[in-house]
Amino acid sequence: MRSRPVAPSGFSAATACSRPDPGRVSGSAAGLTTVADGKPPRLLDRVRDSIRTRHYSPQTEKAYVQWIRRFILFHGKRHPEQMGAAEIGAFLTHLAVKEGVSASTQNQALAAILFLYQMVLDREVGWVTDVVSAKRPQRLPVVLSRAEVAGLLRGLAGAPYLVASVLYGAGLRLLEALTLRVKDIDFDRREITVRDGKGRKDRITMLPDALLVPLRQHLACVLAQHEVDINAGAGFVALPDALRQKYPSAPREWRWQWVFPATRHYKDMATGEVRRHHLHETVI
Repeated sequence: MRSRPVAPSGFSAATACSRPDPGRVSGSAAGLTTVADGKPPRLLDRVRDSIRTRHYSPQTEKAYVQWIRRFILFHGKRHPEQMGAAEIGAFLTHLAVKEGVSASTQNQALAAILFLYQMVLDREVGWVTDVVSAKRPQRLPVVLSRAEVAGLLRGLAGAPYLVASVLYGAGLRLLEALTLRVKDIDFDRREITVRDGKGRKDRITMLPDALLVPLRQHLACVLAQHEVDINAGAGFVALPDALRQKYPSAPREWRWQWVFPATRHYKDMATGEVRRHHLHETVI
């Protein structure tokens, strides 16, 4: 069930922080699949539940479900219980030979299928042999000069400029920057805390001096927007894992709000709360 963007009563768009691009909102509920009418959940629903139980990212869930679906369709909708290493190898070879996918894409497909067998079906498939591996090209990385980066940043404004500056100046990945919360930025210590980064690891990186004033000004605007949301009965934000049960008031607290919130609201179907998502990655 998808959540739909809504505007709470009393909210004025004129009070929101000005940005050149609106953020898209992801509105699916994060709850696990329920069993209806005594029937067991479908295979892909079991995959989703297993992924969410392990707190994998939504991007990983989407990619794994897509690859598992393609694997099943490739073999004429046969159930994976009826297949094994030979069928996995045939599918991976098809990806490399017929579709010309990259080595990283082929590896992602393999990881998704192995997750299905090992974590969902509780079955070992053995060593997958006779696979034509996608060739990994040997290319030098493209590194922009300081002048090129400066020219790129001059072409941006508002939140996209700040996000890009954080990516460059603090060494963050895109979603690491977009999922920053207010409490993750320490202006006194000149630090940014990246939580649940790649490999579910936290780390601390520097906050560039050049961003101190722009970020303070941006957060002042976001705070004013948040106060308007609170007065209109909104102002909620999604919390990671089970923090909502531990801190019931946290979803409306300023410290838990996104540093880069979306321009629109959405209504969470599970709680009925009117929330803001963080700015969507396609904006950047």
